[in-house]
Amino acid sequence: MVGVGVPAILSVLPDTFTFAWLIAILFAVAWVLDARGHDVGRDLAAGTWGFFGLFWLTMVPYFAFEHQSYVESILALVGVPACVYVGYLLYDGRASLFTLTRAVAIMLFIYLPFETIPAFTLAGMTVPEPRRVLIEIVANQTGALIELLGYAPERVANYDGFDAAFRWTLPDGATIRINVVLACTGLGSMAIFGGLVAAVDGPIDRKLRALAVSLPFIYVLNILRTTFITVVAGNQYMHWQPELVLAMFGATNPYRVSFLVSDRILSQLLAVVALIGITYLVARQLPELVVVLEDVLYVLTGEEHDLTESLDLPREPTNR
Repeated sequence: MVGVGVPAILSVLPDTFTFAWLIAILFAVAWVLDARGHDVGRDLAAGTWGFFGLFWLTMVPYFAFEHQSYVESILALVGVPACVYVGYLLYDGRASLFTLTRAVAIMLFIYLPFETIPAFTLAGMTVPEPRRVLIEIVANQTGALIELLGYAPERVANYDGFDAAFRWTLPDGATIRINVVLACTGLGSMAIFGGLVAAVDGPIDRKLRALAVSLPFIYVLNILRTTFITVVAGNQYMHWQPELVLAMFGATNPYRVSFLVSDRILSQLLAVVALIGITYLVARQLPELVVVLEDVLYVLTGEEHDLTESLDLPREPTNR
């Protein structure tokens, strides 16, 4: 993950997923220590937030040069000072940030098994890796929707050898393969809301309603997104301003323009809007979530906000 111009210190850090697991474990340990009344839990959490900022710094070259995503590159860059600032505020006594700390730990424990657990043999049977199962489910449902729209691309293996890619043949004989990977499953967004809902204090019924609002909505929107990108890129429907788009992303393949426009620009920007809308709907079901959102806004703006009043959200019930 180390690219040109990246500080040399990053080359001695653990690989991406080992680093992420380390951060998840440290956050969890800090959570337990704090719950038992040990002040060292706060210190450990604050320091781990600094490591989390370093993690996002290591991801910038990947998002910028390999993944070719402006949106994710900018978010990763913003995440570096934001994480360091969260650590400082937590160490300085802003105890409410422990809720966000718990949320991040839970998010990582939800997401990382899908990235890191390999296939294994149990009782003579091969159990496929969780990543493969989820990717192929999304590919199957994306393929079904593509067929409903009247298209018939060839189903082929993706980069990992999973049955999760679609190959289109253009009139000029060129072929385009659109791969479904873990980032296409919506798991990251679902892990975010799963972590937030699990971390806040609130009755189980409201937490279940919050998950019922967020998770199915994310999943359906994600299938629509993968279908949209696959059809548009496979048929070159957004081959717009190719010279400009290729220059923006440092690409050279003209057949990649429709993918870059539909995925890296339109879909990623719309995903940010969708996540904001879903967050609002979740906060209406689980008002306790507001404390986390207000902390995030404080980190980003340096000012206190009353989102309950600003967004006309319901107040937390006093009877629990």
